[in-house]
Amino acid sequence: MEILDFTQNRERQDSRRQTGDDGFSPAISDRPALPYTDEVKAATDHLYEKVKDFISPLEWPAKAPLIHAINQLKKEKNAVILAHNYMTADIFHCVGDLMGDSLALARMAATSDAEIIVQAGVHFMAETAKIMAPNKKVLIPDTRAGCSLASSITGEDVRRIRAAYPGVPIVTYVNTSAEVKAECDICCTSSNAVQVVESLGSDTVILLPDEYLAKNVAAQTDIRILTWKGSCEVHEKFTAEDVQDLRDAHPGIVIITHPESPLEVVQAADFAGSTAAMADWARKSGARQAVLLTECSMSDNVAIDVPEIEFIRPCNLCPHMKRITLENIYDALRLEQHEVIVDEEIAKRARASVQAMLDLPAPKTPAHFDPAKQEKFVEIVAV
Repeated sequence: MEILDFTQNRERQDSRRQTGDDGFSPAISDRPALPYTDEVKAATDHLYEKVKDFISPLEWPAKAPLIHAINQLKKEKNAVILAHNYMTADIFHCVGDLMGDSLALARMAATSDAEIIVQAGVHFMAETAKIMAPNKKVLIPDTRAGCSLASSITGEDVRRIRAAYPGVPIVTYVNTSAEVKAECDICCTSSNAVQVVESLGSDTVILLPDEYLAKNVAAQTDIRILTWKGSCEVHEKFTAEDVQDLRDAHPGIVIITHPESPLEVVQAADFAGSTAAMADWARKSGARQAVLLTECSMSDNVAIDVPEIEFIRPCNLCPHMKRITLENIYDALRLEQHEVIVDEEIAKRARASVQAMLDLPAPKTPAHFDPAKQEKFVEIVAV
């Protein structure tokens, strides 16, 4: 069994991403045969009803045996699967136990009675789950499931920033490694970033590492914001022209976007908010047609939960999230492989950063970004 420490094995991970070999996964021939039997059909037909608009009848007999086997293993091993909103519908709706955005999943992990947690998401989420649930075994199905935003900054970068800007509070987005969280004063999510920035009692705050989130936050507050030149490769691709093209093609459509998108996209949309806020607003909007400018699978998952809305599907695919499959979830759980550990000292400091955020009053409703707010200058820190 491999125990993977993301903070101590970063170079090893990078080399595997380049070669396309994680070095640990068993050969497919080692996986037991999983036929589509009458038992499997009976146990999974109700799940297929939820996802039938996204998985064809030809595909289902290949997926159903894996789904059935995973759900059986969860019971045998007292395990839960944390399914991020960007997981495909078969994972999210058919094997996921706790579903939501990255921080919600970590909170759920900490309060779960399960002994094993399988993170259906990317590595910073698995680390955060381990930070919040240090006594549980946390597994990630594919060690190469990274994140362009999280990999844009390191703990050493934060230490240089602190030296260059002494006394300025540093906020980190939760979409970062444990090492980065450990070097910052407090974490934030896209839902509470404005609240966190304004809670620090400083006229200047460094908000890392997403430059687009920082610019969107700056437009919502009088606090001077400095940031890092990091971005999410999924959300940064959307443009204001995309929004206008959608409005031209579908008059009356509701446009919902995420604050990791460029400010021009937020300003052109009808609503901008966190992953959870986007889904919540869609459910309550009363819209007949809507589009979620975000990762493709989230649109599918919300569409399943809100069938009264017709969702138009321009979206961008996250290649890192799509490394997680039913097959490697099954292997991770069956073999209890790819355990995620975090150095105890780093975990302690990172937990303090997350806890500082959790200690703030919870908002009554998910925060959103007012699209009418105007752009303000945001300095990129230079170190």
